[in-house]
Amino acid sequence: MNPTPKIADYVYDVVIIGSGAAGLTAALQLGPETSVAVLSKGGIEGGSTEWAQGGIAAVIAEDDSVASHIEDTINAGAGLCDPDAVRFIVENGADAIRQLDALGVEFTREAGAEGNSGYHLTREGGHSYRRIVHAADATGQEVEHTLSGQVRARQNIEILEHFTAIDLISEPAPDGTKRCTGFYALDQRQSRVVTFAARNVVLATGGASKVYLYTSNPDGNSGDGMAMAWRAGCRLANMEFTQFHPTCLFHPQAKSFLITEAVRGEGGRLVLPDGTPFAEDFDARAELAPRDIVARAIDHEMKRLGIDSVYLDISHKSADFIVGHFPMVYARCLRFGFDMTKEPIPVVPAAHYSCGGVMTDLDGKTDLVGLYAVGEVAYTGLHGANRMASNSLLECIVLATAAGMDIAASINRIDLPAPLKDWDESWVRDSDEEIVVSHNWDEIRRFMWDYVGIVRTSKRLQRAQNRVQLLSSEIMDYYANFRVTNNLLELRNLAIVADLIIRSAMQRKESRGIHYTLDYPEPDTSRPPQPTILAPEARH
Repeated sequence: MNPTPKIADYVYDVVIIGSGAAGLTAALQLGPETSVAVLSKGGIEGGSTEWAQGGIAAVIAEDDSVASHIEDTINAGAGLCDPDAVRFIVENGADAIRQLDALGVEFTREAGAEGNSGYHLTREGGHSYRRIVHAADATGQEVEHTLSGQVRARQNIEILEHFTAIDLISEPAPDGTKRCTGFYALDQRQSRVVTFAARNVVLATGGASKVYLYTSNPDGNSGDGMAMAWRAGCRLANMEFTQFHPTCLFHPQAKSFLITEAVRGEGGRLVLPDGTPFAEDFDARAELAPRDIVARAIDHEMKRLGIDSVYLDISHKSADFIVGHFPMVYARCLRFGFDMTKEPIPVVPAAHYSCGGVMTDLDGKTDLVGLYAVGEVAYTGLHGANRMASNSLLECIVLATAAGMDIAASINRIDLPAPLKDWDESWVRDSDEEIVVSHNWDEIRRFMWDYVGIVRTSKRLQRAQNRVQLLSSEIMDYYANFRVTNNLLELRNLAIVADLIIRSAMQRKESRGIHYTLDYPEPDTSRPPQPTILAPEARH
């Protein structure tokens, strides 16, 4: 009797790559009869969700409306939002809050807020009403800890930490298409590459802001899912739209600590070193203008005056108010020597959120059958040319729920794949020059910051393209000859994402939302605005 052939090193019904709010939410939609693995490149709580401060935008208040939230989102998106995606996600916002509440997320409540279902609601840039449901100023941390606790308690879900996904595996399907059947991953603890087989694979790997020198994101946010999907044949859209958060703490040891939008929503003023306010000079909404406008205003003043930062001042509010509303921000600033109850704090813009990504439908399906993408890695059409504050966690929960439900409804009709090929390391050796990886990593992030940052020009983009092409060739040569490491894999992905951002920016001959170029400073009104779509078959 022949033994059953080994399919792969790891076999599950569903594997979710990424352990932030989107990945964990998708996992929780799958029933106890479905075997699920959640992969994390670091610890399960090491992604961007943990760092999110502001909250989740949802229509809760009696004086608010779905129509208003839709209008605000579309206005912030500068004509590039997909109206169907916006409506679907906004209409499901209240349900997302109720879902998280039922799982145990402890949102901030307010006595006498019956009209808000008891939630304390804040207002952030671009929003017409107070509609931000939050957990003090650590919403992401509260959501992540609650979801990870729920996932740990499920018998059918296995958490695999310190695994870095490398490449997706796809096989021809009977109907002539290709189907994702698994992927290769680096087991960091054993320094070996393993195979994963699954009926469905979900990318929940987050964004790509680590492609820039200064970012509010954790170190692992290196565009892995975007690059993997691109190599597997999926389309990506709107990669030129990287949102720069206007206010990150300026301090050499602060790792660009984010100062939540809600500080400005509660009355914080942006001022120059001499105390002069300036935001109103750029937009009548002043500090509550959308992030692209505020970030450009800060960038303009820093360059005009040759200063290292501007300042955010909320010291005119009472100390009790500041500490009560922003306990984490207050404590972190105090650790670096700034008392925000008594003085302005220095802030600078930093790369914060990727508005583009892997194209999906409203169930999270990508171009590759069997592959889903949810969260910041995905392009749904919600954000358009600029993400409105606190719409990102909303999108994570709503779309991950939809994707998980879609997978659950069809999983029993999908067969496990045939045995997957093992990873071939017969032609590679251990690297003796790791300095090449760290040098190229640094060079990419520096030229992206200098040439493809908040303000762009055609000449800067061309310079960036020349550099990324040279580096990509060098990186691929290195990748082909040496055993993979986590740093090398991230570098390989960063080079691809940088190239996609640059080419998308070069194609957009206008300024729109968070893509601003001095050569085309106005929106193109000669035709309806269109997303920038990159297809792998046209890559050369």
